[in-house]
Amino acid sequence: MANAMRTRSTVMERREARTAWLFTLPALVLLVAFLVVPFLLAIGLSFTDQRLIPNPRLPTEFVGLRNFQRILHDPVFLRALLNNFVFAGVVVPVQSALALVMAMLVNQKIRATNIFRTIYFSPVVTTMVVVSAIWFLLYNPTQGFINQFLHAVTFGLTGTIDWLQDPHTALLAIMILSIWQGAGFQMVIFLAGLQEIPQTLYEAARIDGANRWQSFRHITLTGLRNTTVFVIISTSILAFRLYDQVKVMTNGGPLNATQTVVYQIERVGFGQLKVGYASALTVVFFLIVLSITLLQRRLLPEERNV
Repeated sequence: MANAMRTRSTVMERREARTAWLFTLPALVLLVAFLVVPFLLAIGLSFTDQRLIPNPRLPTEFVGLRNFQRILHDPVFLRALLNNFVFAGVVVPVQSALALVMAMLVNQKIRATNIFRTIYFSPVVTTMVVVSAIWFLLYNPTQGFINQFLHAVTFGLTGTIDWLQDPHTALLAIMILSIWQGAGFQMVIFLAGLQEIPQTLYEAARIDGANRWQSFRHITLTGLRNTTVFVIISTSILAFRLYDQVKVMTNGGPLNATQTVVYQIERVGFGQLKVGYASALTVVFFLIVLSITLLQRRLLPEERNV
């Protein structure tokens, strides 16, 4: 009897496993076709001088590590990589902190909470190209709302700022736009984490005489540890993928002040038709982002439920 039940259980488990693989198969096929295979092709092309439009007179040749050696002496790539690090170093902590504050605000039991949640989240569902085009108009040096607002609140003390054509302000302008557009996404994640923290912990803290800062530090931040790790890692990956804003607003200028690695890959691969070199840039950039992600996971360990 026991053997028959174990056999039946084994058969059911195998049947469930086959069913699970059957439902997973379409996603796996798409993942391999549009992610794994292209990346493997990029690795292979990175060792060649492949062009986007083949020339019969100039056949593709194997160049070994020449593309990677060129990257080390490419001033545009080095500037783009620096811009990516500066952008991520500012946007990730500021956007995450702003999202946490917004989540705590909309987590209060007040009227019209859903309206505020919708308002805060609405920029996220708007296409980045559309958002960039609107902010391009807001940054207009003569007729843009931002300069006019600064002029009004400072009673004319601020001059005309050419946000997108000044090398000192162009990247900052894109940072402000990106923080405003993406904070709502992290807010929703933090909000879900806040609602998982038992309210009894806060009540016990109040009984023990803890003030708001102590409750926030020892209960809220501790309870949001796993959520914070996820937010920081995902925001970092999105920050290093910076492209749309640069393409629409600055085209990498002025003087490469907003040049990013992804934008350079697109410009080299499709603008200059150098697919081999663009593939090498892709491989190097992937390894850099992967290393940063693994380092973040090491420095920001998650809590494990025992």
